[in-house]
Amino acid sequence: MDKRWTAKWITDEDFGNVSPLDMFHKEKELTHPIEHREDLKNRHMLARKEFEIDGPFSDAILDITADDYYKLYINNRFVGQGPAQGNYFHYYYNRYSIAPYLRQGRNVIAVHVYYMGLINRAYNSGDYRQGLIAELALDGKVIEATDRTWKYTETREYGTGEVIGYNTQYLENVNHLCKQEGWRVAGYNDSDWKPVLEHRADDHKLFLQPTPPLSVYEQQPEVVQALGDNAYFIDFGQEITGQFQLRAAGKHGQTIEILCGEELTDDGRVRYDMRCNCKYKDTWTLAGGTNETLELFDYKAFRYVEIIAEPGVIVDQSSMAAIVRHYPFDEAACSFESSSELLDNIWNICKNGVKYGSQENYVDCPSREKGQYLGDNTIITHAHTYLSGDLRLFRKSLMDFALLSSRVCPGMMAVAPGHLMQEIADYSLQWPMQLLRYYWHSGDRDFLEDMLPVAERIISHFQKYERQDGLLANVADKWNLVDWPKNLRDGYDFEVDRPAEGCHNVINAFYYGAMKAVAEIRSILYGEDSSHLEYFKEAYRHAFYQPATGLFADAEGSEHCSLHANALPLLFRLVPEEEQRPVIELIRAKGLSCGVYMAYFVLKALAEAGEFELIYQLIHSEELHSWGTMVKEGATACFEAWSKDLKWNTSLCHPWASAPIPVLIEDIIGIKPAEPGWKKVKFSPQLPESLSALKLSFRTPAGVIDFAYENGHSSLSLPAGMTL
Repeated sequence: MDKRWTAKWITDEDFGNVSPLDMFHKEKELTHPIEHREDLKNRHMLARKEFEIDGPFSDAILDITADDYYKLYINNRFVGQGPAQGNYFHYYYNRYSIAPYLRQGRNVIAVHVYYMGLINRAYNSGDYRQGLIAELALDGKVIEATDRTWKYTETREYGTGEVIGYNTQYLENVNHLCKQEGWRVAGYNDSDWKPVLEHRADDHKLFLQPTPPLSVYEQQPEVVQALGDNAYFIDFGQEITGQFQLRAAGKHGQTIEILCGEELTDDGRVRYDMRCNCKYKDTWTLAGGTNETLELFDYKAFRYVEIIAEPGVIVDQSSMAAIVRHYPFDEAACSFESSSELLDNIWNICKNGVKYGSQENYVDCPSREKGQYLGDNTIITHAHTYLSGDLRLFRKSLMDFALLSSRVCPGMMAVAPGHLMQEIADYSLQWPMQLLRYYWHSGDRDFLEDMLPVAERIISHFQKYERQDGLLANVADKWNLVDWPKNLRDGYDFEVDRPAEGCHNVINAFYYGAMKAVAEIRSILYGEDSSHLEYFKEAYRHAFYQPATGLFADAEGSEHCSLHANALPLLFRLVPEEEQRPVIELIRAKGLSCGVYMAYFVLKALAEAGEFELIYQLIHSEELHSWGTMVKEGATACFEAWSKDLKWNTSLCHPWASAPIPVLIEDIIGIKPAEPGWKKVKFSPQLPESLSALKLSFRTPAGVIDFAYENGHSSLSLPAGMTL
């Protein structure tokens, strides 16, 4: 706890009589399914408290959080929503400056609290922890705090629709026959509402959220078209994340269907039964009012909407809008423009993928899973750092995994936060690399030192799988991923879809990368060298190197040399410089015969070898396995796979495909930090001859860097105090 609360945790009385469930376990050690009462799932609670202000004040601060999630209104005005998901033993609250929302006389705080009850990646739910806590201070003095004087009701307005995604979301069959009209306004009659229960045994440990609340704003559609039969087609022009908003009037009980999707069917209708396992079909039942407004609660990823209203329903076309939500994103923080239309389009789809995939945490996709995956973060954090100039979400993501790791496994989980206990060995071994990258961008030495023990515990966890020569074998407690989907592993011939039995290349390459990152951190902090890792390099080469071809095999005893088994040793400098040519030529021949996740490592491996022309060719390609394919298929955000049909459930907004952003900046334009915190800059442009012009501007912790290139001449502008 980082403050002493006057307020009490308050809850729906139904949750006050059940004990919390322990959700934390190793993925393979759950002996029986966790049972949860059906009647306590998908619960929408409305809570409110009216109060008086009878004198002047200059400052008003409201601290608030809820489990699982809240939307906050003061005097019928939306203030914000949250919190960022967290574990009950380190749970976040938000702080709002709300003086503009208050007035002299009667005021009301109104909170919509949602508890899902499903075990998934999107919410820390299913554990029976429900409710909220809030307190309001005027000029430093608490004048209102949650306690038993607050009142609540359970609203059935949002219905219980189908569960979609990976138990990610309930569809919302909004029923205005159950709507509580006016509850967010002072003077509302709540005499039939219940007094809340003060949950004296509540065990949340609360900490101020280190990231700002989401940006929430209205966006108008680009196209609204009547389809006939009281149906309408709406296009927002690109993929977005949020809720659709609408006003309508009709008779008591009449309905409107709301269909959302990322793409269209062959006949031009909205594909609401989406390829990513989400069926975005909601129903709105009208109460019979003259001007009713649809307010959905949870968010979706969509571009298109189709409205189908019953005959006689009057739909207000001017009211059609999206309430967009994502992590605060300054469009001016990073700009990119080149002489290549394809390159600009690739940049923009990657930017949008990162923008809309950054919510209260980084999400692998804002549709099917809405989960923060550790391996995805290797790429997303790198791209987001350049696009936003904001390192707070990056730092929080490192903490999300560090805090959970000691609770469940020092070798880390693949997803955090969230109560789905999934483990992927490849991902765990990337956390030390992410920590090191954060340090180079932030210069935060204290954080690096605080987190070093977490990184070292990861290494210690995997050491139990070391055989005598130091290589890992039979890493069976976590999934050995290699790449995803399976059909994009370039024929990798080690069986990873069962408990791993044997010694294979990719897991050992990542193990070396993790040990190398930890050694570099120890060198930064304590001046130690990394010569002790030479034994591993020798063992790795002995196990996988094929002298006849100069390539690396997928596994011990294998003769198959996949892209994955060769890009990673090139990246981590397990290939001596004089022996790199066969590996480089293999990559040239295979191209990106991998998933978009592994493509990041392939491109960075080529950068280590100085193959910048090949990097540009792969980024700028229009072959099947390319970002150019996404562009040709109409992408407005980067996909989960190269093509919609390369994966059976492809998400069309998946920021793990955003590798071109950091690679273009660091390796083609050639700008990267030379000292932690951007005190000094490395500048080594490697622009291809085919590119005649390029402009880049981005924000660092030390200031804004501007780069311009035209017809062979380049210029670099650095902020005061930054040097080359």
